Amino acid sequence: MNCQLNRNLQLLKVVPPVLGGFKPSLAAKGNPTGGMNLTPSLPALDLFNEYAKTRHCTLEKTRILHARSLQTGWLPSTLFVANSLLGWYCKSQAMLDAVKLFDTIPEPNVISWNTVISSYNDRFLFEESWRFYRRMHASGFPPNDITYGSVLSACASLSAPILGELVYSLSEKNGSFSSGYVRAGMIDLFAKNGRLEDAFKVFNEVNCGNVVCWNSMISGAVRNGQNSVALHLFQRMGREFMLPNTFTFSSVLTACGALEDIQIGRAVHGWVIKCNSKDVFVGTAIVDLYAKVGDMDEAAKEFNRMPVRNVVSWTAIISGFVKKDDSVAALKIFRQMKSTNERINNFTITSVLTACAKPDMAKEAIQIHCWIVKAGFHLDAVVGAALLNTYLKLDAFDCSEMLFSEMDEIKNPGIWAVMISSLAQSHNSGRAVEMFRKMLQEGQRPDKFSYSSILSVVNCLHLGRQIHCHALKFGSVFDLSVGSSLFTMYSKSGSLQDSYEVFEQIPFRDNVSWTSMIAGFAEHGCGKQALSLFRDMVSAGNKPDQNTLTAALGACSVLQSLHKGREIHGYVFRAGLGTESFAGGALVSMYAKCGALAFASKVFDMLPKKDQVACSSLVSGYAQNGLLEEAVVLFHEMIASNFKVDSFTISSALGAINSLDLGLQVHTLVTKVGLASELSVGSSLVTMYSKCGNIVDCSKAFDQIDEPDLISWTSLIASYASHGKGEEALQVYDHMIEKGIQPDAVTFVEIISACSHAGLVERGHSCFHSMTRDFGIEPDNRHFACMVDLLGRSGRLKEAERFIDSMPIDPDSLVWTSLLAACKLHGDVELGKVAAEKVMELAPGRSGTYISLSNIFADVGKWKEAVEIRRRMSRIGVIKEPGWSFT
Repeated sequence: MNCQLNRNLQLLKVVPPVLGGFKPSLAAKGNPTGGMNLTPSLPALDLFNEYAKTRHCTLEKTRILHARSLQTGWLPSTLFVANSLLGWYCKSQAMLDAVKLFDTIPEPNVISWNTVISSYNDRFLFEESWRFYRRMHASGFPPNDITYGSVLSACASLSAPILGELVYSLSEKNGSFSSGYVRAGMIDLFAKNGRLEDAFKVFNEVNCGNVVCWNSMISGAVRNGQNSVALHLFQRMGREFMLPNTFTFSSVLTACGALEDIQIGRAVHGWVIKCNSKDVFVGTAIVDLYAKVGDMDEAAKEFNRMPVRNVVSWTAIISGFVKKDDSVAALKIFRQMKSTNERINNFTITSVLTACAKPDMAKEAIQIHCWIVKAGFHLDAVVGAALLNTYLKLDAFDCSEMLFSEMDEIKNPGIWAVMISSLAQSHNSGRAVEMFRKMLQEGQRPDKFSYSSILSVVNCLHLGRQIHCHALKFGSVFDLSVGSSLFTMYSKSGSLQDSYEVFEQIPFRDNVSWTSMIAGFAEHGCGKQALSLFRDMVSAGNKPDQNTLTAALGACSVLQSLHKGREIHGYVFRAGLGTESFAGGALVSMYAKCGALAFASKVFDMLPKKDQVACSSLVSGYAQNGLLEEAVVLFHEMIASNFKVDSFTISSALGAINSLDLGLQVHTLVTKVGLASELSVGSSLVTMYSKCGNIVDCSKAFDQIDEPDLISWTSLIASYASHGKGEEALQVYDHMIEKGIQPDAVTFVEIISACSHAGLVERGHSCFHSMTRDFGIEPDNRHFACMVDLLGRSGRLKEAERFIDSMPIDPDSLVWTSLLAACKLHGDVELGKVAAEKVMELAPGRSGTYISLSNIFADVGKWKEAVEIRRRMSRIGVIKEPGWSFT
């Protein structure tokens, strides 16, 4: 018998023993087997132990041994043989054979059940694992700690916390809840499903002395982005004299990397050195830590010290160099990785492609693309998306479109999203919309990134509503990023009501969504609603960040409410953000726009680091409040301090300049930094040259603007109008209409004013009526005042009076002042007296009205009446301000 077994053993050709075998005592644990034989004879035990020690369990060898066991009669009477064969079938990935064998075991024990359940888990067959456990539970067989832990692991992978809670309740009922293995499984289940608080409850139920529970809790916190909580747990672990292991170290180092906390990270690194840990995962975490904090020299040293490296280690060091913007070093490491024949995954390739996404790396990008095709990674959707993104960043749109057209096999919503997003970021809105439509035509369902990208470039309310309906149909509208993009789109399109309705429908709002909505209200002049929303945000328990506070301060600027602004300043101070340059710049801007220049200057002086935002805000504040000299001096200091000036700063400075010589110097600077074609700068240059009386350079500055908008066109029209060049102003207006630019109310004020200065009465009448007829703009008192001035300058005073009487709104002091000026020009005393009385009634403290009426009387020789007007001024306390000049 023994000789026959030895011959059979040689026939199996087993490899040298490595793995430990099953022990008879272990097999005996579990359900009592009655009279069943637990172990075979001693020679058979040697045979089975010998096979159990082999490194590889193949299906063929297992079936041979299974057949021999049936021949010799070991099965089904011997549970040791049955469990051993069961384990070998599972190791051979023959789960069907394993289950068939299990069904032949008359009285399986807990090891039999656990072997199948854990093997299903090892092969990611979690649903089968759960079904097998249900079968075990239905049979009435009592599970042990290993069973519960394995089933909880399956529930975690199935994202089934309810099932996990049922299993955990059974473990509590059966007295296994105190097991560290079971509790660790439940903690991991809750953590993987985002229920960190419930995980903490399980963790704190019993004072745990098991490092596995601590590791599950720490890694769960890291997985949920609660890295500070993970570090707190690690410190608590040390206080309770619980020794960490390699898994603990890797999780804690990951948390330090995410927080970029190099101080704690170095301390943990020192502990790892003290423990002489050579674990590859710990080494990778150390490399990743130094890479994330930007210390690539230390990261490279630790990488070179690693005795064993895996693909994650290589990817971590490559990603670190990419983040440091050292593409050359990243590609060098990648070449070294290929020379070691280390397995390369799609994460490695995406990092390398990111390194190549630079204008001077186009050649390397093509080389990597060739290697990707050769290695077969071109069929991977993640790699395809990264490659597409690389070509788009290289502005190689032809290559990207060719690549995109060849991606039919892997063209998923993510690939479409990359294409749409890149077109949106390159301000190619037309192509982005076209690509989105093509995506829908091919039956693809957009993901949240596609919706967010296309909504960011939509400036047509009709199209935006269509996309909203599509997102609503597929339920994507409730995603935070899609919802935020939707209400931002409505806000940009001027539909604040729709914007707010979408905002209210978002189930969960983060700081970005709150801030976007507050900023939307503020940008549209709805300061009260913005501040009300800010209060709601604070009441809801959300902590405003710098962006939120900046938006709230912008609302105070809109309302010019110094009181509210100071309240938010107090909140900023309590939050410890007052010295931050970003919040500090917003505070300076708020005080400046509210006219509190002293406060603005004080906040500016208190900033430890003054940036261009704070400087620009103060320059703008000085200019808008008439402190022109202070604005110019501060702008000069910015230039002397080598601050990078932007279009906002230069526009503010130009607004304060009324000297042609100084304006020419700033124009030279603008040309040097390449901002002459910017809309705001170009418009400011037009206005500056107009103030200085240089209409020729005014026109030249306009011609330098790449794509002039309505403000730029209106500035040029106003410049011609103020210099009495009505014909030229009207030519500019006609050219603007030909370009498809729609005029607004301000444009018509300037156009009618130009007609007035040039005496073009009929053309002025035509433009006035065109406002409502062609563009739907209702005239206000400014337009009526310009029309009165137009008629009055041409001597049609009675017509001007009838025009005022026919106005659909009550004329204000500006309208009557225009008539008064015309009466003075043409010496109409009676009508001038009527106009003056109306102005005095509407604006009693205005000295210019009294002076104009007095001069009218003096011009026609009515000196007594002129003197009486002067005495009337003295009686009511109206004082004429003395004139002054630069000469």
